[in-house]
Amino acid sequence: MEAVKPKRRTRIQTEKREIILEAALEAFSQHGFRGATIDQIADAAGMSKPNLLYYFRSKEDIHVTLMQRLLETWLAPLRELDDIGDPMTELRSYIRRKLEMARDFPRESRLFANEILQGAPRILPMIEGELKTLVDEKVEIIRGWMRAGKIVRTDPFHLIFSIWATTQHYADFDVQVRAVLGPDRGGEGRFEDAARFLEQLFIEGLKPKA
Repeated sequence: MEAVKPKRRTRIQTEKREIILEAALEAFSQHGFRGATIDQIADAAGMSKPNLLYYFRSKEDIHVTLMQRLLETWLAPLRELDDIGDPMTELRSYIRRKLEMARDFPRESRLFANEILQGAPRILPMIEGELKTLVDEKVEIIRGWMRAGKIVRTDPFHLIFSIWATTQHYADFDVQVRAVLGPDRGGEGRFEDAARFLEQLFIEGLKPKA
């Protein structure tokens, strides 16, 4: 029996889905999954609730679609970490790319943080599957650098966790960062200042001792 091919979406259907996802991203990043409602998302998207439910079956369907996209975007910089390149250059680039994402995708970062704080009930399979597999792969690259004496020996898992924590802080706690830095240092330049500091913190700390 020949498999039935899924119907291709029309341009209008694709555009409508994108409008809904943009409205949902705003709602979820502000209120979390539990606090956001279909009615809020439909209103922000400029359509009726029945019309929205034509494109997505439920609030959870919208949320899972957003999280799948987010995880793909979030993992892109880690995928680029290459064992062929110089370790310090690779790690410096990774730190910078993560900070750029904190700058450019703050809502997505907050959405991810909210999901994790709730115990990742809707994305745990993604974390235990795709995310873990990728991290395990990059851990082996870092261990290879250590064996070759290119960086000091450390725990590669906690190295990755630390880079995540320090870079995503600038998205998840942006209001606090800007308030503490004040008007003179709380502008766009804060990301470059953060990049220079984190490069010093991680790169200098990982250089092999003479």
